[in-house]
Amino acid sequence: MTTTELTLDDLKGIMRACAGEDESIDLEGDILDVPFADLGYDSLALLEAAGAVERRLGVKLSDDAVGEAGTPRLFLALVNATVSSPA
Repeated sequence: MTTTELTLDDLKGIMRACAGEDESIDLEGDILDVPFADLGYDSLALLEAAGAVERRLGVKLSDDAVGEAGTPRLFLALVNATVSSPA
């Protein structure tokens, strides 16, 4: 990634790399407010994606906060708030 802000496209790529993609789900639609479970991703997949984000962006995300970020919009908000917070 060339930016320190995580985008929806970045997140979709990370989720696909970590947990694959359910072919019956269209990730190209308006998915910002769709629960990860409805997108075919369970809590383990989300934690794997969070680990990948941590490595790429050099941030630390709490497991509890990741677990509460049940949609792509909430996950992106969590990551981008953490990235923009002073260390």
